[in-house]
Amino acid sequence: MEYLFIGLAAGAVLAYFIFARFNKYRSKERADEQSVILIDKIKSVCKFITVEGDFSEIYHYENLKEKYVSLLLGKKKAIVLISAKAHIGFDLTKIKMSGDSETKRIILTNFPDPELLTVETDFKYYDKREGWANPFTTSDLTDISHDAKKHIVDKIPQSGLLEKARKEALETILLIEKIVETIGWKLDYTALEENIKDQQKLR
Repeated sequence: MEYLFIGLAAGAVLAYFIFARFNKYRSKERADEQSVILIDKIKSVCKFITVEGDFSEIYHYENLKEKYVSLLLGKKKAIVLISAKAHIGFDLTKIKMSGDSETKRIILTNFPDPELLTVETDFKYYDKREGWANPFTTSDLTDISHDAKKHIVDKIPQSGLLEKARKEALETILLIEKIVETIGWKLDYTALEENIKDQQKLR
């Protein structure tokens, strides 16, 4: 009877350790799955706009592609008033993250540079002049729209919008932190903070 009791006790202890080890494995598996879900959830936000900029520019268009045709049939040119709204922000699919299931942390090791995400344009034509036998075509108007939009895009680097978005990067990180905290995890961006401090020292 005594041996039976000892055997049952030993079996119970063994069963406890097996169960504890299995439960720990399952918990780690769930935590790993959570980290993958979190990272996917963050990246699903995709493009996050932090800065908007309004532009108003005058663009002079003159058809110089068909030089000899223009000489014979007359030049076509126009003054275009461009109103544009540029959206600057971050493409979150480019960030580098990893999950630590032991400490329940999402570790942010790299953050993308700000970029132009979208630009909305509106055009108004003034002083539109056509050659006597050289009228504006649909293709001409498409070219004007393309060139006028490029005119705005080329001005963005000098506008200060990218630098402003870079300074407001913390807002984006705080958004990520809130997403991470929804299921009790923490966002670790100490590597990013150290990188920012190093950049400030270099300036």
